Parts: sequence; C-alpha cells; structure tokens
Amino acid sequence: MNHFKKLALGVAAIGLVTAPAIAGYKLMPAGVPVAVAKSGLTITPSIDWNRLGSRPGRNAESWTLDGLTLNDVTFYGGIPNNTTLFKDAKKKTEPLPRFSSTMLIPDIAQLFESSYRVSVGTSLMSIDAVKPATFAGSPGFHFSYSFVVQGEEVRRKGEATGAVIGGNLYMITYEAPVIHYYDASIELFHKLAETAVIRPVKK
Repeated sequence: MNHFKKLALGVAAIGLVTAPAIAGYKLMPAGVPVAVAKSGLTITPSIDWNRLGSRPGRNAESWTLDGLTLNDVTFYGGIPNNTTLFKDAKKKTEPLPRFSSTMLIPDIAQLFESSYRVSVGTSLMSIDAVKPATFAGSPGFHFSYSFVVQGEEVRRKGEATGAVIGGNLYMITYEAPVIHYYDASIELFHKLAETAVIRPVKK
C-alpha cells in the first residue's frame, strides 16, 4: 500500500485502538526492544503500539495507536544511497526523488517534502523548521512539517528526526491531525524516538 493511501482509510480506524485483533496490525508490546523496517534500527516502546502489516516502502514500516489517519509513526531503516523513501508507484510518470548519502540536513528535509508532494499529489505541503539534533547517539537532524491531503480539509502536522549513519538514512516521523490527535500523542512519539539505537543486523 502506498504510504499515502493509508490516509484514505478515514475515521473507520477510530475504534481500532491498541488491540492485537486489529485486522492487518500486530501488537508491539511495551518494554520489548524490536528491530524495525528490516534494519538495525531498534526501538523500545513505553506503551503498546500497533504495527501495520503492509509497508510504505522496502526500508520502512508504520505504527499507530488509534489508526493511521489519527496518529502515524513511520520508521525508515537504513535507506541506502540512490533509493526512494517510499514505493515508487508513479515511477514512469512522476518518479520519486532519491536519497543521496552526501545530502546535508536541508537536503534531507527537501527530499522528504518532494516525496510527499509526489505521493500525495498535493501542493499543500511545507517544511516548517529544520535544525540539528542527536539521533541514536549520532549527529543528526530534526524538522517539523505540515500538509493537507488533496481533496481533504483536515490539516496535519508532523515531526521527523534522524541521521545519516554509515551512508544510510535512518529516520522516524510522526504525524496526526492538528485538532486533538497531534498534541495528544506527540510526547509518546518523543519517548519512542529517544529509545532509538542502531544495532548490527543479524544475518
């Protein structure tokens, strides 16, 4: 499923709250370290989360508390050089931009914005603030963003934090509707992101 088709699931997800029986979701229990996005990026949730069964990209996966249209955390685990963030569904007509291991912090924010604009098909997307930060013990970045899905009226806000480590991009994003849900879960996202460590991938 394209990362942004999830947004079309609508408020039907409201009642699907942190239960392992949710169709297409798997319970990620509190206190258990877990490697995400088929990578060495490891997270230890402080409360139970739900992981979506399908992936927005080969090196990505999404979690939620109340449904992906209400609070969406996406992990990007070691995006290699010359690779897109999401599945390149419009490769022939509107190809997604690709990550380069030489990108600086503003370049990564621009990569993210451009990827959203193509995937959502909207011009209503902006990066609101960009700054250096520490991620998984390495020098990295933090930026905030906002967007509206084309044809909708719901305004969403988001945050991203990450770093380029070993030439690969590791990043975690959080987004939710501005009304209620963003503020309700933002601190839980911060707690989740603060547990990030990069461990060797078992082969």
